[in-house]
Amino acid sequence: MNKVYIAMSADVLHQGHINIINEGKKYGDVIIGLLTDKAIASYKRLPILSYDERKVIFENLKGVTEVVPQNTLDYSENLNAIKPDYVVHGDDWRSGVQKIVRENVINTLSKWGGKLIEVPYTKDVSCTEMEKKVREFSNTPDNRRAKLRRMLELKPYVNVMEASNGLTGLICENTKYIDEEKGVEREFDGMWVSSLCDSSFKGKPDIELVDLTSRINTIEEIMEVTTKPIILDGDTGGKTEHFAYNVKTLERLGVSAIIIEDKTGLKQNSLFGTEAKQVLDDPQAFAAKIRAGKTAQVTKDFLIFARIEALIAGYGIDEAIKRAKIYIEEGGADGIMIHSKEKDGAEIKEFLRRFREYSKDIPVILVPTSYNQFTEEELAGWGANIIIHANHMLRSAYPAMKKCAESVLEHHRSKEASEQYCIGIKEVLALIPGTKA
Repeated sequence: MNKVYIAMSADVLHQGHINIINEGKKYGDVIIGLLTDKAIASYKRLPILSYDERKVIFENLKGVTEVVPQNTLDYSENLNAIKPDYVVHGDDWRSGVQKIVRENVINTLSKWGGKLIEVPYTKDVSCTEMEKKVREFSNTPDNRRAKLRRMLELKPYVNVMEASNGLTGLICENTKYIDEEKGVEREFDGMWVSSLCDSSFKGKPDIELVDLTSRINTIEEIMEVTTKPIILDGDTGGKTEHFAYNVKTLERLGVSAIIIEDKTGLKQNSLFGTEAKQVLDDPQAFAAKIRAGKTAQVTKDFLIFARIEALIAGYGIDEAIKRAKIYIEEGGADGIMIHSKEKDGAEIKEFLRRFREYSKDIPVILVPTSYNQFTEEELAGWGANIIIHANHMLRSAYPAMKKCAESVLEHHRSKEASEQYCIGIKEVLALIPGTKA
């Protein structure tokens, strides 16, 4: 029998997929190249079902002879190994992000005279919409909480954007960028609920004035309209006894992680550096706080990261490395966030070099607000696992709203502001799920 290769990732199976398999059966034995979780995570969201779960489904479909893992979006490795006579795919990949993949398939098949069979795209079926509904339906606290740990296992790095209310959460959830050159669609992996931004949107100073009850209201507001994992800026974590209870609360909500910083006294924003008095906590006392949180948590999925402020306070890399080891070994921290206000990124790069000599696997978080000239890929190359864009929704919203307000005052009407600074009201309504004009 001829060999027919069909690559699929779907964990939301519909009639279009069955049509392609049925078409493939006409030409020979159907081999499904099932994209692994890591392959899917490289170009879009994590699959809803794991590889093993999806494999069982495809193995039990009528007409499927074999299911093999496809480790990359590109087919070349499997095609060269299997040398199928035919590859069957829907005709929807002739344009868009998969165009490059299609061209590579044709070029690879030509080496042994294989052919590409393209099946007309099944009308009135939107895999994206079906997947969106399934994600919303399966968006339980347990599933949501576990996503960040799963991403750390599968993705080269995790990119996170600040969200401080339901609207910014929706933007983080739905914003996409199509990279035609690389043939991938980029989006944010998760959301950062910043104490600075949460306080600022409430018009209050960033001194831990906004209490946890208010912070939880913000988290629930975001969670109600989104599905991506949330990392919470936990400031200093408060009193050790309180922190243990707060961890349980966040865990129940479905928050994936909290980051707490090793400072004490009245909070001063780290980007002030030594211009403001930065008092570091005793490292053993801070490790005990982390340990209390780890002891209190119920699930294995919730993560506690220790934010090291030694570089901010001017104590240098030796002190930062020493504290990192204490927080991991004595506190049981799941990872480290290292912070710096220096613009050249040199001390961050050196910290990562030395930390990776200590551990290759423990996750490290960077917040490159000061050294934002480096790409996510460059920072990941240094050894970063999570990269947080920590306050950009707030910082972009303020100048836009200020210009709008000034325009209304200048012109004694809103016509100019509406034309220059505002989207249409119908576009606003379209942003919010369930809103009708």
